[in-house]
Amino acid sequence: MNFINCTYEDHAPAILSIFNHSIATSTALYDYEPRSLDTVKNWFDAKTRLNFPIIGIVDDTNQFMGFATYGTFRAGAGFKYSVEHSVYLDQAHLGKGLGKKLMLELISRAKEQGIHTLIGIIDMENTSSIALHEKLGFIHVGTIKQAGYKFGDWRDCGYFQLLLETPQQPNEQ
Repeated sequence: MNFINCTYEDHAPAILSIFNHSIATSTALYDYEPRSLDTVKNWFDAKTRLNFPIIGIVDDTNQFMGFATYGTFRAGAGFKYSVEHSVYLDQAHLGKGLGKKLMLELISRAKEQGIHTLIGIIDMENTSSIALHEKLGFIHVGTIKQAGYKFGDWRDCGYFQLLLETPQQPNEQ
């Protein structure tokens, strides 16, 4: 198992497949329609422009198993040290501990970039993701009731936060 830095050219189809499977079968994303390669291209471009990582995980045969990333939590200069993260796995690789490995790598990268707060927004029925976050030290800091609607039901979103000791010297520049 190895971590890689994902690129649009090499990993867009695999990422698109994972996104679209999640849209069709889960509440990890509240989208209704499948995404397109153009959507993924725009997503990659935004992550690259803002220097946000897209970390992939591959097996020894270079099979893509999943990815993790983070991005802007809220607009505004005062939120520059806070990011919202996400982790997605190919359905064939669920339950193998890969989500934890990706999260630990994502936390390491966040520290390197001087991020102070990682925020996960999780559907409150996604007990496996909640358990993973709690094992990694995230705390549940609130729930927005009926924040989304999918699969004929209102969805509650929980906010889970991990405070990091970085940056060493925050500023308002």
